[in-house]
Amino acid sequence: MGSNRERPGEDGEIDLFELVEAIWKQKFLIVVAVLACTAVAAIYAMTAKPVYEAKIFVQPPTQNDIAQLNYGRGGKTGLSVFSVKDVYGVYLANLQSDSLRREFFRSVYLSTLTAAERQGSQDALYARFNSMLELGVANREAPDRVFLRSAQEDPVRAARWVSEYAELAGKYAKQEIIANTRADFVVLADNLDQQNNAARESARRQREDQIVQLTEALRVARSIGLEKPPIISNSLSGEISAGMDGPLTYMRGAKALEAEIDNLRSRKSDDPFIPDLRERQETINFYRALQVDSDVVQVYRQDGVVESPDAPIKPKKTLIVLIGAIVGALLGFFMAFVRYLISARRRLIQQEVG
Repeated sequence: MGSNRERPGEDGEIDLFELVEAIWKQKFLIVVAVLACTAVAAIYAMTAKPVYEAKIFVQPPTQNDIAQLNYGRGGKTGLSVFSVKDVYGVYLANLQSDSLRREFFRSVYLSTLTAAERQGSQDALYARFNSMLELGVANREAPDRVFLRSAQEDPVRAARWVSEYAELAGKYAKQEIIANTRADFVVLADNLDQQNNAARESARRQREDQIVQLTEALRVARSIGLEKPPIISNSLSGEISAGMDGPLTYMRGAKALEAEIDNLRSRKSDDPFIPDLRERQETINFYRALQVDSDVVQVYRQDGVVESPDAPIKPKKTLIVLIGAIVGALLGFFMAFVRYLISARRRLIQQEVG
């Protein structure tokens, strides 16, 4: 051939000038494809249900928010003081727990579905629910600041969900901490009660031993006819009086020993003679009656107020229309290119036959 341009398909090459010329001749087809796809995208953008996003941020409570939890703790009690980190850690554990999410799924999400929708796969429904409620860290530099985000068609429900979910996690975290606090109080009171019981038993045995010792001393005093303590000179009175215990107990005299034995036997309670017993009893009563006011305890703080969103995040109408136009242009060029290849193939076959 005299032309420098190769025929299409020869040696697997395509004449670019001829291709551009062929596509230009089919510009009407490309324009139609662009308009059609743009129209479809526009219709979708106008008819698609809008999706609204509500977001809430939570952060650790203040020291004042947890002050009630530390009442009766610390010092010599042996009960460690709750820190803000301890309390907020319990809240985050509840917030991230699958049990809380599934409870919210059953009690809140399923109630928004129709009877027919609830009959579907529970796993599929749960996966859809998870896509509608997201939990994450707001900032890597501040991992304690966490966000809850809900995206759905109803803006009021989206705002209500994030608030209710945060509150439900706070409710269970508060119940857990207060229950643990109450358990600490009960254990401490029980331990002190056991100490008192052990002290009473020890005092009872000591009193019985003392009665036995005094009874033996009484027998000695009677055997020697010692009714009253002997009269001792002033120089020895202090030393002898201080030593009237043990082997010398009989020197108190029979009358004094009898009176002491009768007194010990008639004693109804050893409590007044047990060191620190009354103090422990007061502590026991204090911890058994101690209650934590849950209304003044806060395990998290909400950053800002949750309001119903007024602008949807989806669909992005301008972007959808733009993507539709781009897809239409690509489709139009592809169709024009395919028509060019078919036409070129036919010409090549005719030339080979001719």
